[in-house]
Amino acid sequence: MSGKKPKKLSAALTHVGVYFALFLFLLPFLWMVLASFKTQVQILNTSKIFEITANFNNYISIFKEYSFLQFIWNSFVVGIGATIFGLILGLPAAYAIAKYKQQGLGLLILVARIVPGISFLIPWFIIFSKLHLIDTYTSLILSHMLVTMPFIIWVMIPFFEGLPHELEESARVDGCSIPSAFVRVMLPISGPGIVTSSILAFIFSWNNFMFSLILAGDNTKTLPIAVFNFISYSDINWGGLMAASVTITAPVLLLALFAQRYIIAGLTGGSVKG
Repeated sequence: MSGKKPKKLSAALTHVGVYFALFLFLLPFLWMVLASFKTQVQILNTSKIFEITANFNNYISIFKEYSFLQFIWNSFVVGIGATIFGLILGLPAAYAIAKYKQQGLGLLILVARIVPGISFLIPWFIIFSKLHLIDTYTSLILSHMLVTMPFIIWVMIPFFEGLPHELEESARVDGCSIPSAFVRVMLPISGPGIVTSSILAFIFSWNNFMFSLILAGDNTKTLPIAVFNFISYSDINWGGLMAASVTITAPVLLLALFAQRYIIAGLTGGSVKG
């Protein structure tokens, strides 16, 4: 009996720690949601920080006065474009690295991902300016691929390593070339990993701030940049800022919640060797 008490105490402390960490994580988000329905005066009144109101003026304002539908569209176009092209280039690269054990190439891609993105901004700005691509989806999608493609590659490398490569050999015996076997055999059974890398790559692109700050303009401004509309030299529109933040967070949060089963399956799939 004495041995069970320490176990129960340890389990109770673990639960308390988990709930406390969850509370700390959700508290800022809860405050952001509540503040998005309040006026400026109510937000600055700290005595009523958790007071619930039903004022939708902030949301009406961001869509009516600040053209947030256009910003949402821009973010979707850039995020989906960077994810699709990241998959087109990243999946074959990940498979080649996994199949031929190209650790050096994998390390080089990882270094490119680790290097601060700000070091690419000046060369990109000069190149895209010369090509007249500033304030275009093309420049944003290409720049966001620096975020999406290395991530897709590094998620898919262990996944491809865990697949039974006898399937490719069987396809080769049946007359398929390596590219044909990759497309017809290996990709269809890699669905969980592809879904996982796609969703997470899209989220990283959706939240990217720095590249859009320099390369976007009035026509291609994305949601993270649009937040600046609520910050001026002398004042901050807290209600509009919180409503805009909820608008930015809600789509990717819902996407992550609905796709969490696929994300978990994809991230753990590569850990099991076939």
